[in-house]
Parts: sequence; C-alpha cells; structure tokens
Amino acid sequence: SCEMLGKLCRVPFARRSACHVSTVSRAWDFAKSFLGQSSHDGGRTSRFSELPIVAFDLETVPDAAGIRRLHKWAEGMSDSAVGDKAAELRKQATGNDFLPTHLHRIVAIGCAIRSDGGFHVEALGSAEDPEEELLRKFFEIVERDAPILVSWNGAGFDLPVLNYRTLIHGVSSPRFWDTSESANYMSRYHSRHVDLREVLSKYNPRAAAPLDELSKLCKFPGKLGMDGSQVKKAWESGRADAVRAYCETDVTNTWLLYCRFQLLRGKLSHSAYEEELSLVRESLISNGSAHWNEYLAAWDKTKQVVHGYDSFAKMASRGIAGAA
Repeated sequence: SCEMLGKLCRVPFARRSACHVSTVSRAWDFAKSFLGQSSHDGGRTSRFSELPIVAFDLETVPDAAGIRRLHKWAEGMSDSAVGDKAAELRKQATGNDFLPTHLHRIVAIGCAIRSDGGFHVEALGSAEDPEEELLRKFFEIVERDAPILVSWNGAGFDLPVLNYRTLIHGVSSPRFWDTSESANYMSRYHSRHVDLREVLSKYNPRAAAPLDELSKLCKFPGKLGMDGSQVKKAWESGRADAVRAYCETDVTNTWLLYCRFQLLRGKLSHSAYEEELSLVRESLISNGSAHWNEYLAAWDKTKQVVHGYDSFAKMASRGIAGAA
C-alpha cells in the first residue's frame, strides 16, 4: 500500500490518490517497435542489429530492517526470524508465504552483457556491497549504454523490486524512467525491456513456464546448485558467493533462451545463432570458475553442442516453424 511504502521511505503518509498512476495501452507501438518489419524472402539479419543487450536477474532476501519498521518489531529479533515471521503472516493472510515485492532486499544483480566487445557475465559489485550500491551499479549501465534489457518474469518481479528499492534508497536513473517513444523501459509494449516469459506466454499468467524447465527443454543447463526458494537460507548461512554464482548461471539461461527466441523470430540466422552460443561457451571457458565448469559440464550432457541443434530449431531458422 501507499502507506507502507511511505513508512519504508521514511516519509509521512500522503493522500492515497497521489499514489495512483494511470496506464495507457501501447499495443500499436509494441507492434512497430518489438515485432518490426518481417520478410519471408530472406530479410533476416545475420546477427543482433542493436547492442548492447543486458539480460538481468535479481536475488533477494526479506528486507528485515523495513519489516521491523512496518511492524514495530523488537530490534533484538534476528533478520532470519523477522523474515520467517513475515512469511508466516503473509501465508496466513494470502495462503502463500512469498513476500510482496517492496519487502524484498536485493543481494545480487546478475547481468549477461552482449556488446560490441563480446559477451560476459557478472554479478555486479561484491557480496559486501550494500543494496544501494548494487542498484547504482546496475543503473550506471542503463544510463551509460541504454541497453535493451532482457528478463524472465522481469515485469512480474524484477522490475517492480528495482522500482521500489530505488524509490526507498533514492537512486536516480532518468533514462530508465524516460517514457518517450524511442526509449521506454516502462511500457509492456515497447522493446527496451523484453520479458521473455510474458512474450512467450502471450501475457497469460496461466500459460507461463518456469525458466528452469524451459531451459532444460531447450537443451540448456537450467538451474544449478539452488533455486530462488533457497537463496534466503544460503545467504544467512554465509554462502554469499554461492548465491552470486547461482545468479550468474540463472541469467545465462535467460540469455541463451533470448538467443533461441531471436532465432525463431528470424532476427538471428542459424549461423549467427551458432556464433552466439560459441561466444557464450568461450567466455565461460576462459573464466574457469568452478560454477562455470559445472555449468559447461551440464550443457555438454544435454548434447546441445555448438554445431548440433534439434530439428525444431533448424526448422525455425528456415522460417518454417509453423509447419511443426
């Protein structure tokens, strides 16, 4: 609610009407900017037509300090106990213990970055950085490069969390909030932010697929080591590096699915798609970290080697996926 956000930001409660935001459909703009002009006569580009592109993913834990402030709970209660109690109250109220987006504190932001200089993956900053610093590092990328942002369920979770946490910390990003026709991260029907889960499910929550399952069905590694439900326990037990590694592998899954999606759309030729996968593998191999070795081993087990693709991908690259 507006009152709860006011307390988290430590400002007086304002009139409810002042917090309402009107929304306008941009379906026609989406058709122009996202789908673009298609052609059946070989009008595909051989590689990405616009760079940089940043696939991103958040890992979060309950905002214990904020929850204490809202509920006036004792300062002596541990962060873990605060999170558990808040989840219990949430479950009693809604039947689900998943906290609302404004009560999530960001502990890791993973970015898979494709630029003119190549491809690399990183969890921004360090495990010791406060949330505000992680937010600043992410929006520095947005301000400097104006990238296309790619997510899996970003519209449903990651972007609302980013919005609320920047509001709480007062982190500015004029370019991110620009709603002009040429660069609009806010509208569902613009292409500056592509939520793959939304697009592939036709904006139907009942048709939404889990990232892990779809990654594995596409013969990519999927989740390794943990899933989102285990992040809180891992973080509290001091396994910050494991959480950051998990975030990096998860966002790589998102990037690989985005490459496959652009193949289906005809925005990447089959050879360009091969090159993009090779680029990812070469980057991970050169890194040499244990979690990337595990990821590459899992990828190899799927038999999705660089020069071998399933028949559906081959059909899609020839523009005849509709016949499947």
